[in-house]
Amino acid sequence: MKNGKLQVAVVGCGGIANQKHFPALTSQSDKCEIVAFCDIIEERAKAGAEKFGTPDAKVYTDYNEMLKDEEIDVVHVCTPNNSHCPVTVAAFNAGKHVLCEKPMAATTEDAQKMMDAWEKSGKKFTIGYQNRFRTDARALKRACEEGKLGEIYFAKAHAVRRRAVPTWGVFPDKSKQGGGPLIDIGTHALDITLWCMDNYEPASITGSVFEKLGHLPEATEGNMFGPWDPKTYEVEDSAFGYIKMKNGAAIFLESAWALNVKDSREAAATLCGTKAGAEMIGGMSQEGYDLVFNETTGGILTEEHISDAGAIAFFEGNGGGSPEVLECKQWLEAIIEDKEPLVKPQQAFVVTQILDTIYKAAESGQEIKLD
Repeated sequence: MKNGKLQVAVVGCGGIANQKHFPALTSQSDKCEIVAFCDIIEERAKAGAEKFGTPDAKVYTDYNEMLKDEEIDVVHVCTPNNSHCPVTVAAFNAGKHVLCEKPMAATTEDAQKMMDAWEKSGKKFTIGYQNRFRTDARALKRACEEGKLGEIYFAKAHAVRRRAVPTWGVFPDKSKQGGGPLIDIGTHALDITLWCMDNYEPASITGSVFEKLGHLPEATEGNMFGPWDPKTYEVEDSAFGYIKMKNGAAIFLESAWALNVKDSREAAATLCGTKAGAEMIGGMSQEGYDLVFNETTGGILTEEHISDAGAIAFFEGNGGGSPEVLECKQWLEAIIEDKEPLVKPQQAFVVTQILDTIYKAAESGQEIKLD
């Protein structure tokens, strides 16, 4: 720390950095300051430094050079999925704390390398699952902990858009992202579901991955972010997984950037327990989230609604109570006060393991059993 503040460096100064990390870090100016900006496109790093950095903030195009700076305490990894592993491992080897954007990695093998480097480093490590900090997600988690649902034995993880294929950055580039909606937005839905269930022991997985609409020019009509280029679209447009847990519970994961459905539901979960059920209802087809509990009271089927207007699956808004700011505040406090971050590396590893296995199961056409 310098001047009583954590010295933060950001690798990858694109959309997620500008829309989430830079504003959130800036909101915590009493705890940190951004002193280094790294991007393979130097102009992006310079723009970030000018707008969000300290007066003497440094700009880099090589993260290895940046990591030589011993004054840097924390590194935020905001690069494409396939580069999460090398940047994170290098940061741990340089003795830095790391917040890596979701998902942890594109493959189980890369995630394991990151875990190994973290365990050797003795530093803090977390993954950017800001949706855990939404009001409805926290309320559902608390209800599960208090036993309101009883034994949760079936769940659905929802990450479905009708037409919202991202047309910027490297999202359709498989070589950089490792996949499409499953790894991009399915990861948020699965994280919330496993976290609320407090179940991180998958036993077997089957999967189906579809490339049906991404290459159809007519399917681009009505896309929220404008038409995508079917000729350069390299990833799936929808993917589905069925996960059996070691305790017998089952989870169905649905993900899509483009699917012919009426309503979307994103970064949401449906949980079914022996005492009650709960559903998060929200996504791009509505503003905010509703949290609905259903149970039997006095022999009558009842519903209880809890609204979380204004919180959405994307990262809009930088007010003091936004999920992005709460995530950043909690992360910095975990470092300063030597506490565990809310999103534990072991949990994020299982999310990556499941997503990676869904891809592999779909390719093989077989159920894959996990040790």
